[in-house]
Amino acid sequence: DPQQLELASSGKRKLRRFVVIDEVVDELYGSKVREYFEENNVQHRILALPTTEETKSMNLVLTILQEVQNFGIDRRREPIIAIGGGVCLDIVGLAASLYRRRTPYIRVPTTLLSYVDASVGAKNGVNFLQCKNKLGGYTPPVASFLDRSFIQSTPRRHISNGLGEILKMALMKHKGLFDLLKNHGQYLLDTKFQSYSGSADRGDAALQTTRIAIETMLEELAPNLWEDDLDRLVDFGHLISPELEMRVLPSLMHGEAVNIDMAFMTYVSYVRGLISAEEKEQIIQCMRGLELPVWHDGCSWPLIKRALMERMKHSGGQPRMPLPTGLGVAEIFNDTSEETLEKAYKLWVRD
Repeated sequence: DPQQLELASSGKRKLRRFVVIDEVVDELYGSKVREYFEENNVQHRILALPTTEETKSMNLVLTILQEVQNFGIDRRREPIIAIGGGVCLDIVGLAASLYRRRTPYIRVPTTLLSYVDASVGAKNGVNFLQCKNKLGGYTPPVASFLDRSFIQSTPRRHISNGLGEILKMALMKHKGLFDLLKNHGQYLLDTKFQSYSGSADRGDAALQTTRIAIETMLEELAPNLWEDDLDRLVDFGHLISPELEMRVLPSLMHGEAVNIDMAFMTYVSYVRGLISAEEKEQIIQCMRGLELPVWHDGCSWPLIKRALMERMKHSGGQPRMPLPTGLGVAEIFNDTSEETLEKAYKLWVRD
C-alpha cells in the first residue's frame, strides 16, 4: 500500500505488529524475529505460546484475543502475524477472524506440513469436545510468507509428517509429483527440503515438490474456498484420520494419521478394482520410503465404521469418498459397500 509506505517512511505513523509465535519456534528463531522488528523500527508485541493438538482450544484463542486487546491494533492496517506450524496458524486465524469480526492476519509456516497445507486456503479452527477442528470458520489470510529455511530445524519425523500431505496431492492429481516422491523421497528427508548448489543434478527436487504440491492444492481449493461443493479430492486421507488422530493423541501426528487413512483407502480402491495390485504396491512402498506409517492398531474396524458415519453426517448424507483410480488420478465415490470396506480392511491388516 503506497499510502502506508509513505506514512511509515515519513515517520508520521510508527508501524506496529502483534505476533503470535509457537514457543518452540520462538526458542529457535525468536531472537531473529525481534531483531528484524527492531532494525525496521516496528513497535511489536511477540506472544510465544505452546501450540499443539492438545492445546488447540478456544481457551488459547481467548488468551490471544486478550493480549491483542491489551496491545491495541488498527484492525484494517495492522495484521496479526502467526509464525509456527499448522496448529498455530489455525488458532491465530480463528482469533483474527473473531476480533472486531475480521482482522487481517498473515501466515508464516515453519513446518513442512504447514508450508504445503495450512498456508493454503481459508480454513481455521480449534478442537472441541474431543473432535478435531469442530469450531472454526473460513477467513483467508492476507498473505502467506513461505520460507523453507525454517524447515531445516524440524526433526526428521516432522518432514515425513509433511510428506503425507504432499503424497495426498500426488495420488489425487499429479503422477509427476508421485514420481518425484518415489524417486527422491529419501533425499528430501535427508536434506530437509533445503536447496543446495549441488542439488541441480536432482532438478532441485525440494523446490519442484513443494511448488507442485501447493499449485495442485490451490487448483482444488481456489474455486471452492468456502466448501460450497462437498465433493473434494483434498479430503482423501481425511475420512477416518480425524477420529483416529484424536483417539490416539499424541502418538500420531496429523500427516501420519492421514497416511494411515490413505493406506486403507488404497486397499479399498484395489478391492473395488480401481487400481491394480502393482499400483497398490507402488503406493504402499512409496509411503514406506517416505517413512510414513501404513497401519496403526488404533485403526480398528469399529473406529472405521464410526468415522465413516460421522463423515456422512457432515457431508450431506453421502460418504463422498475420494479414491485413486490410478497413479495421480482419482474420483469421488458414494457407492462403496460395507462388504467391500470390510474385505479391504481384512486384507490391509493381513498385509
